[in-house]
Amino acid sequence: MPDPSIARFRRVVSSALASLEARRQEVNDLNVFPVADGDTGDNMAMTLRAVLEELDRVDTEGVDGQGDDEVGRTVLVQTLARAALMGARGNSGVILSQIVRGAAEELASRPGELVDPLLVAAAFASAADAAYDSVREPAEGTMLTVFREMAHSLTRQLAHLSADKQRLGTDVSEEQQDAILAEVLERAIADGERAVARTPEQLEVLRESGVVDAGGHGLVLIMAGIVAGLRGDGAEVPEVAHREPPKLTRPHHEDSRFRYCTNFIVSGTGLDDRAVLPRLEALGDSVLVVGDEATLKVHVHTDQPESAMALFEGLGSVTNVDVADMRQQVAERDARLASTGRTGVVAVAAGEGMERLFAELGADVVPGGETLNPSTSELLAGIHGAQAEEVLVLPSSSNVIMAAERACGLSEKPARVVPATSQQASLLALVELDPGAALAENAERLEAALEDVATGGVAPAARDDAQGRFKRGDAVGFCGGEIVAWGGAGSTLLATIEVLAAEAEIVTVIGGAAAPIPLDQVDAHVPDGVELEKHEGGQPSWWWLLAAQ
Repeated sequence: MPDPSIARFRRVVSSALASLEARRQEVNDLNVFPVADGDTGDNMAMTLRAVLEELDRVDTEGVDGQGDDEVGRTVLVQTLARAALMGARGNSGVILSQIVRGAAEELASRPGELVDPLLVAAAFASAADAAYDSVREPAEGTMLTVFREMAHSLTRQLAHLSADKQRLGTDVSEEQQDAILAEVLERAIADGERAVARTPEQLEVLRESGVVDAGGHGLVLIMAGIVAGLRGDGAEVPEVAHREPPKLTRPHHEDSRFRYCTNFIVSGTGLDDRAVLPRLEALGDSVLVVGDEATLKVHVHTDQPESAMALFEGLGSVTNVDVADMRQQVAERDARLASTGRTGVVAVAAGEGMERLFAELGADVVPGGETLNPSTSELLAGIHGAQAEEVLVLPSSSNVIMAAERACGLSEKPARVVPATSQQASLLALVELDPGAALAENAERLEAALEDVATGGVAPAARDDAQGRFKRGDAVGFCGGEIVAWGGAGSTLLATIEVLAAEAEIVTVIGGAAAPIPLDQVDAHVPDGVELEKHEGGQPSWWWLLAAQ
C-alpha cells in the first residue's frame, strides 16, 4: 500500500486518542466558553474515536470494494475526513472534524508526495483555514487560535530546516520520516501551549473564570499523542502542562440561554447550508453547519431540537441524531468540582493498602515505589491533578521533602508542604484536614497534628549490626529514628510499642507486605492496656509501621 500505510495512520490516531482520553475530564472541567458546551473533552474524543473505528473498518473491508492493499493515501484521508464529520459532536468536535478535513484535502491534493515537513505545514495551514471557515463569527482565544498558532509554528520552522529535511527523498526510511515529523511537531506543541496560556488574555470569560480554553488544551494533548505515535510503541507522550478548572470561589459565567446541544446528519442532493443557516439561528445559537452538497453535519444549541431537524424536511434525510442536556452537563461538573473542596491533599504512599487508606481520607496519591522517592515532576503532576484550588503535600519521607518543596514552587496553583516524614504520620495528620478551609489554615492544623504524633516501626535488619546487637534479617524496632528494640519479630514489636505508647492513648499498627505475624494475631504482642487501631498497608520494607497519639 502507498505510504502512509493504514497501520501507521492507526498507530498515530490511536496514540492521539489515548493522550486525550488520559486527561479528558481535565478538558471537560475547563470549559466555560460557551459554558453550556461542557463536555469538550468527550466531544473531541468521540470525533477521534470515529476516525479510529473507520481505520479498523478500512483495514478489514477496504474502501468501496477495494482491498486494503489497494487503498491509496488520497482515498484513505478522504474516508477518514468523512468519518470525523459523521462522528463529530458539539462545537469542539465539529471544529476538530474540520481540522481533519482541511488537512485531508491538502494531503489528497498531492498524491505521490512523501509526507514531509513541507507537506505537513501545508496540511496544517489548510486545516486552520477550514476550521476558521466553519465558524460564522470566529473568536480569538479559542481552539481556532491555538491550532492556527501551531500551523504558523510549522511554517516558521521550515525556514530553519535544511533542504533535505524540508523535502524528504525516497531513500528516507519510515523510521527516519517519522522521527523528523515528530521533531517538528513537538516544537509546534510548545508553541501551542504558549497559545493556550494566552487565551485568557483574549477572551474575557476565560479571564474572569481563571481558566484557559478547553478546546485549545485538548488540541495540544492530541498533538502530543501524535508525536508519541510517530515515535513508536512505548514512546512517552511529550509533557503537556496541567490546566486548572474554574476557581471554585468565583461565580461561573452565565449559561447559554438554550438548553440542548443538538447534532445530526442530513443526507441528500444539492444541499445548501446557506439556505438553512438563518432559520437555524432563529432557533438557537452556536450554529455550525459543515459538509458538502451530499452530506451536512448540523450543530446548534436550542430549546427546540425537533424544530431544528424539521427545517430539513423535504431537503434530505436526518440521521445520527444526538441531543445532550447542556445544563445537566454543567451542573454535574460544578457538583463534582465543588465536592472536592477548596484545599486538597497530595500524599506520597507505597503499598496497595497504604494508597487505599490515603484515598479513603480524600487524598490524591503519588506512588512512591519501593524506595518511597517520587520525582519532582511526579509530585507536580499530582498537585495539578488534584481537583482543588489549593493543595497541601504530605511527602511521607524526609527524603521527599526537598522534591515536594520544589514541586510546590513550580506549581501554577497555591501549594505547600506539610513536613510529615513517614507514611503513618501523614495519615494521622490528614485526618485533621478541613477541605472547605484555606490552605494556610489547613497547613497549621496538620502541622499541629504532627507535633502530637509519635512514630516508629519494625523492619528486618538489612545488615549485621556493627555493635553486635542483631544480625541481618532480625527484627529491629525504631521510635523517632532511634533503635529501641531488636531480636525476634514478636518480642521486638511488643518492646517497640511499649516505648511508643508510654504517653499515648491509642497506637496505630499498619501491617506490611512481608510482615511475619498476621495483623489479626498482633494483639498477642501488645502490652496490656494499650488500645490498637489496625490496618493492612502492604508497604514494602517495613513489617509494621507504628504511630501513637
